[in-house]
Amino acid sequence: MSKLFSGKNLFVWAAVVLALWLALGPASSADPRAAHSAAVVLVTLVLWSTGVLPPFLTSLIFFGLVLIFRLARPDLIFSGFGSAAVWLIVSGFVIGTAISVSGLGKRLAGFLAPHLASSYARMIIGLSIAASLLGFVMPSSVGRAVVMLPIGMALADRVGFRAGSNGRIGIAAALALACNLPSFAILPANIPNMILAGASETLHGVSFGYTSYLTLHFPLLGILKLALVDWLVLTLFPDRIHPQDGLIADTVEADKPGEVAMQWRVGAILLATLALWMTDSLHGINPAWVGLAAAVVLLLPGIGVVAPKSFNSAIDFGVVLFVAAALGLGALVNDSGLGKLVGEFLQQVLPLQLGREALNFFSLTLMSVLTGLVTTIPGVPTVLTTMAPELAKASGFSLPAVLMTQVIGFSTVLFPYQVGPLVVAMQLSGEKLGHLLRITLPLALLTLVLVMPLDYLWWRLLGWI
Repeated sequence: MSKLFSGKNLFVWAAVVLALWLALGPASSADPRAAHSAAVVLVTLVLWSTGVLPPFLTSLIFFGLVLIFRLARPDLIFSGFGSAAVWLIVSGFVIGTAISVSGLGKRLAGFLAPHLASSYARMIIGLSIAASLLGFVMPSSVGRAVVMLPIGMALADRVGFRAGSNGRIGIAAALALACNLPSFAILPANIPNMILAGASETLHGVSFGYTSYLTLHFPLLGILKLALVDWLVLTLFPDRIHPQDGLIADTVEADKPGEVAMQWRVGAILLATLALWMTDSLHGINPAWVGLAAAVVLLLPGIGVVAPKSFNSAIDFGVVLFVAAALGLGALVNDSGLGKLVGEFLQQVLPLQLGREALNFFSLTLMSVLTGLVTTIPGVPTVLTTMAPELAKASGFSLPAVLMTQVIGFSTVLFPYQVGPLVVAMQLSGEKLGHLLRITLPLALLTLVLVMPLDYLWWRLLGWI
């Protein structure tokens, strides 16, 4: 009984009570569908963020509540299963498994070990820089995680970091965040950026150039935030590589018969996949379908290295369910009108005054941060881009400047559930997702008190405000 009413569970019970009030109280009379949707969204987000239930179970509860109470059409709420993001995750698990079972990750780790294994700090910083630089050539956070996490985990094994150790968790967390966060500052490198760019051009005729976007965002959202991530990882998950661990490099078991040939095949397939990912602007094939084709080849008998009978164990369908539910939640928020209500509420609560540039900058950025808690990160540009002209008028900012404040906001992640690729990356590492929360919360605080003020000064220097 005492466990049932522990601190975390009491928070969940409070959310359930509030959800019932939303569903049955005065708000339900004014706009029943929005109120009922708000109740379901609230319970889902609280369960995801607290981890009281496994994420896949919370996802199933979300689907069940939405369909039983007819809050959205099945084709809308299950639209996540048809999204490129989900299929990129499916193919990503297959590619990651191929890198591991072929021993390619171990071989690449052996190549990196002499350069990075001299110290724990050198390893964290070196891996995170490599992962962030991939954002310039690979337009997918999941794709970057698929390439880097197996290598990072093999490197952790090589220096003696066992499962659950600070060193192994630190490598996993650093790579998960480095594969994702800096890419918000590179225009074509992730889904929210592309949604913002597409919606801005479609709705308002505003286009963003690659160089101007990079200049505005990368110095602080890319370089500084990556440095903060590495500092937090080294502070919160301290460890060291002991001198005797260097012997591990000499005692790694030799390649098994046929393993070298497997590594060459996986390497060739991976290089072809990377080449297609890097040139997507030329051939126009979505990165998800490129990944899917690579997964098929890796599963083909006689060519691939992942046995078809291992398909179920290669893919964590719980993660697939979670990501599909997160996308479905965003669709529900948008379709039910709840997103618009949230945006209008934040517009009323957060002060916007002509001539108060600093106040307006922080208000617009916080609006994006708080919206992401409800809609998840990909939903932020969907909700706020439609409101941009009104926000520009109220703040006195140009329309492009208002649109760009969203990037600072939706790149500020408080809870891992907001970003599907973070969930996938930690799953690939074999470490618990909850460890990331120890990084994302203080990183969000540092963003508010350090990065955002510096961003404001940088924007003024560049003449954006």
